[in-house]
Amino acid sequence: MTPETVARDLREAVGAAAPRLEALSEEDASRPLAPGKWSPKEVIGHLIDSVSHNHQRFVRARFVDHLEFVGYEQDRWVAEQRYGSVPWTELITLWRLYNLHLARVIEGTPPGVGESPRMRHNLDQIAWKPVPRDRPATLLYFMDDYVGHLKHHLKQVLG
Repeated sequence: MTPETVARDLREAVGAAAPRLEALSEEDASRPLAPGKWSPKEVIGHLIDSVSHNHQRFVRARFVDHLEFVGYEQDRWVAEQRYGSVPWTELITLWRLYNLHLARVIEGTPPGVGESPRMRHNLDQIAWKPVPRDRPATLLYFMDDYVGHLKHHLKQVLG
């Protein structure tokens, strides 16, 4: 795994999902996926929050020797931003373009930075697939974890 392969995987996931998301009607995008669950609009809103948080994390990690970052209260953030009332096409556009930007950020990770093991991290709390705190973690792992998280949520919406 390299920054280039992670970036390519992200671009491919976004490219494959965007037209399928665009095919959903406003009504279908507003309907919860199941009782008590988010709607597709809220899931994509959550993914917008995820790209926003991780954009900052991936850039900051280039300048420090750790991977410790502020967490994210997902339900509260999704509710506060009222993603359910945003036009579906706007959400998809923001999500798509921000992820394409993040792919460029990932791809531009300086040699050695992504692979460098970091003993100080909180990926046991903030990663989709946690890394135990007593084991080293890498920025490249965290970037790949981001793409896995994105694909997981796209599968919830698109099947």
